[in-house]
Amino acid sequence: MPKLSANDAAPDFQLPDQHDHPVKLADFRGQKLLVYFYPKADTPGCTRQACSIRDAREALRDLGLAVVGISPDQPAKQQKFDAKYNLSFPLLADPDHRVAEAYGAWGEKTRYGKKSLGIIRSSFLIDVAGKIVAAWYGVKPEDTVPKAQQALGRN
Repeated sequence: MPKLSANDAAPDFQLPDQHDHPVKLADFRGQKLLVYFYPKADTPGCTRQACSIRDAREALRDLGLAVVGISPDQPAKQQKFDAKYNLSFPLLADPDHRVAEAYGAWGEKTRYGKKSLGIIRSSFLIDVAGKIVAAWYGVKPEDTVPKAQQALGRN
Protein backbone atom coordinates (compact mmCIF):
# COMPACT_ATOMS: atom_id res chain seq x y z
CA MET A 1 0.00 0.00 0.00
CA PRO A 2 1.40 3.44 -0.84
CA LYS A 3 2.31 5.67 2.06
CA LEU A 4 0.73 9.05 2.62
CA SER A 5 2.72 12.25 2.92
CA ALA A 6 2.19 15.96 3.50
CA ASN A 7 -0.48 17.59 1.30
CA ASP A 8 -2.18 14.29 0.41
CA ALA A 9 -5.91 14.19 1.05
CA ALA A 10 -6.66 12.13 4.15
CA PRO A 11 -8.57 9.00 3.09
CA ASP A 12 -12.19 9.20 4.15
CA PHE A 13 -13.51 6.74 6.71
CA GLN A 14 -16.55 5.76 8.70
CA LEU A 15 -16.02 3.22 11.46
CA PRO A 16 -17.79 2.26 14.69
CA ASP A 17 -16.30 3.60 17.91
CA GLN A 18 -16.06 1.80 21.25
CA HIS A 19 -19.75 2.59 21.88
CA ASP A 20 -20.66 1.19 18.43
CA HIS A 21 -21.52 4.69 17.13
CA PRO A 22 -20.36 5.61 13.63
CA VAL A 23 -17.49 8.10 13.45
CA LYS A 24 -16.50 9.72 10.15
CA LEU A 25 -13.51 11.76 9.10
CA ALA A 26 -16.03 14.43 8.02
CA ASP A 27 -17.12 14.75 11.69
CA PHE A 28 -13.78 16.49 12.31
CA ARG A 29 -13.83 18.85 9.32
CA GLY A 30 -12.87 22.33 10.53
CA GLN A 31 -10.54 21.07 13.26
CA LYS A 32 -7.13 19.47 13.38
CA LEU A 33 -7.09 15.73 13.96
CA LEU A 34 -4.50 13.19 15.05
CA VAL A 35 -5.37 9.73 13.71
CA TYR A 36 -3.23 6.92 15.04
CA PHE A 37 -3.24 3.23 14.19
CA TYR A 38 -2.31 0.68 16.83
CA PRO A 39 -2.06 -3.12 16.57
CA LYS A 40 -4.14 -4.38 19.52
CA ALA A 41 -6.02 -2.89 22.45
CA ASP A 42 -4.71 -3.47 25.97
CA THR A 43 -1.24 -4.67 24.99
CA PRO A 44 1.84 -3.01 26.53
CA GLY A 45 2.88 -0.75 23.62
CA CYS A 46 -0.68 0.18 22.70
CA THR A 47 -1.49 0.96 26.32
CA ARG A 48 1.59 3.21 26.66
CA GLN A 49 0.60 5.00 23.46
CA ALA A 50 -3.06 5.49 24.41
CA CYS A 51 -2.25 6.58 27.95
CA SER A 52 0.32 9.11 26.70
CA ILE A 53 -2.40 10.60 24.50
CA ARG A 54 -4.86 10.58 27.42
CA ASP A 55 -2.29 12.28 29.66
CA ALA A 56 -1.66 14.98 27.03
CA ARG A 57 -5.38 15.64 26.53
CA GLU A 58 -5.30 19.25 27.79
CA ALA A 59 -2.15 20.17 25.86
CA LEU A 60 -3.60 18.67 22.68
CA ARG A 61 -6.92 20.45 23.25
CA ASP A 62 -4.99 23.73 23.68
CA LEU A 63 -3.52 23.08 20.23
CA GLY A 64 -7.02 22.56 18.84
CA LEU A 65 -6.28 18.91 18.16
CA ALA A 66 -8.84 16.09 18.34
CA VAL A 67 -7.66 12.46 18.46
CA VAL A 68 -8.94 9.10 17.24
CA GLY A 69 -7.26 5.73 17.59
CA ILE A 70 -7.91 2.91 15.12
CA SER A 71 -7.18 -0.81 15.46
CA PRO A 72 -8.58 -4.08 14.11
CA ASP A 73 -10.27 -4.75 17.48
CA GLN A 74 -14.05 -4.99 17.70
CA PRO A 75 -16.00 -2.21 19.50
CA ALA A 76 -16.53 -4.35 22.64
CA LYS A 77 -12.78 -4.82 23.08
CA GLN A 78 -12.20 -1.10 22.40
CA GLN A 79 -14.83 -0.31 25.08
CA LYS A 80 -13.03 -2.46 27.67
CA PHE A 81 -9.71 -0.78 26.80
CA ASP A 82 -11.28 2.68 27.12
CA ALA A 83 -12.95 1.84 30.44
CA LYS A 84 -9.85 0.22 31.94
CA TYR A 85 -7.62 3.25 31.24
CA ASN A 86 -10.24 6.06 31.15
CA LEU A 87 -9.04 7.10 27.70
CA SER A 88 -12.11 9.21 26.79
CA PHE A 89 -11.40 9.64 23.09
CA PRO A 90 -12.79 7.68 20.13
CA LEU A 91 -11.30 4.24 19.54
CA LEU A 92 -12.44 3.00 16.16
CA ALA A 93 -12.86 -0.60 15.03
CA ASP A 94 -11.34 -1.51 11.64
CA PRO A 95 -11.51 -5.34 11.71
CA ASP A 96 -11.18 -5.73 7.95
CA HIS A 97 -8.26 -3.22 8.02
CA ARG A 98 -9.75 -1.36 5.05
CA VAL A 99 -9.02 2.07 6.56
CA ALA A 100 -5.56 1.00 7.73
CA GLU A 101 -4.79 -0.08 4.17
CA ALA A 102 -6.00 3.26 2.78
CA TYR A 103 -3.59 5.06 5.14
CA GLY A 104 -0.70 2.68 4.35
CA ALA A 105 -0.75 1.48 7.96
CA TRP A 106 -1.34 -2.19 7.10
CA GLY A 107 1.45 -4.29 5.72
CA GLU A 108 4.23 -6.74 6.25
CA LYS A 109 6.18 -6.47 9.46
CA THR A 110 8.79 -8.57 11.20
CA ARG A 111 8.58 -9.47 14.88
CA TYR A 112 11.00 -11.83 16.57
CA GLY A 113 12.25 -12.86 13.14
CA LYS A 114 8.80 -13.81 11.84
CA LYS A 115 7.08 -11.95 9.03
CA SER A 116 3.37 -11.30 9.19
CA LEU A 117 0.73 -8.88 7.96
CA GLY A 118 -0.67 -6.41 10.45
CA ILE A 119 -0.94 -2.86 11.67
CA ILE A 120 2.17 -0.77 11.24
CA ARG A 121 1.99 1.62 14.21
CA SER A 122 1.45 4.94 12.47
CA SER A 123 0.06 8.38 13.16
CA PHE A 124 -1.23 11.15 10.92
CA LEU A 125 -1.78 14.82 11.56
CA ILE A 126 -4.70 16.11 9.49
CA ASP A 127 -5.50 19.79 9.00
CA VAL A 128 -8.87 21.56 9.13
CA ALA A 129 -9.45 20.94 5.40
CA GLY A 130 -8.73 17.19 5.55
CA LYS A 131 -5.16 17.27 4.21
CA ILE A 132 -2.27 15.36 5.72
CA VAL A 133 0.14 17.72 7.51
CA ALA A 134 2.52 14.94 8.60
CA ALA A 135 2.63 11.13 8.57
CA TRP A 136 4.75 8.93 10.80
CA TYR A 137 5.08 5.23 9.99
CA GLY A 138 6.62 2.85 12.51
CA VAL A 139 6.23 5.49 15.22
CA LYS A 140 7.19 4.48 18.75
CA PRO A 141 4.29 4.58 21.21
CA GLU A 142 5.93 7.30 23.31
CA ASP A 143 6.67 9.48 20.25
CA THR A 144 3.09 9.91 19.01
CA VAL A 145 2.29 13.00 21.11
CA PRO A 146 5.69 14.74 20.87
CA LYS A 147 5.76 14.37 17.07
CA ALA A 148 2.27 15.87 16.75
CA GLN A 149 3.16 18.72 19.11
CA GLN A 150 6.39 19.41 17.22
CA ALA A 151 4.54 19.45 13.88
CA LEU A 152 2.13 21.99 15.37
CA GLY A 153 4.99 24.18 16.59
CA ARG A 154 4.91 23.13 20.24
CA ASN A 155 7.59 21.15 22.00
